[in-house]
Amino acid sequence: METRMDAFMIAPCGMNCGICMAHQREKNHCSGCRDDTREKSKYCAKCIIANCDKRDGKDADFCYVCDVYPCVRLKALDKRYRTNYEMSMLENLDYIKKHGIENFVENEKIRWACDTCDGLICVHRGYCFVCGKPE
Repeated sequence: METRMDAFMIAPCGMNCGICMAHQREKNHCSGCRDDTREKSKYCAKCIIANCDKRDGKDADFCYVCDVYPCVRLKALDKRYRTNYEMSMLENLDYIKKHGIENFVENEKIRWACDTCDGLICVHRGYCFVCGKPE
């Protein structure tokens, strides 16, 4: 399974879908939050943040453009990811806002690269789905 890492793979909430287990797995592969042409994982398809009505008509934008940023839902998601996966959606969004999406993606490629193969470390499992090497 080939994984993607580009600007299209960065969700409105700041999640890098390229490092998500749902994107990296072979069975029930998720193509990312921004892709409406393929099946998404059930979790992503029902995501309240990705489907937020305050973002209606702002598909290219991130949550930081919202008047209520950071909202309660985004704060809760950020807390869960900081606690369980040592990653912050809010830090990601702040970085994107300050330095741009291209710089963020380039840093993510380095941060999550497997140093054994061309794979990416899965944020949810902590290992490379290609070669199995732990983070």
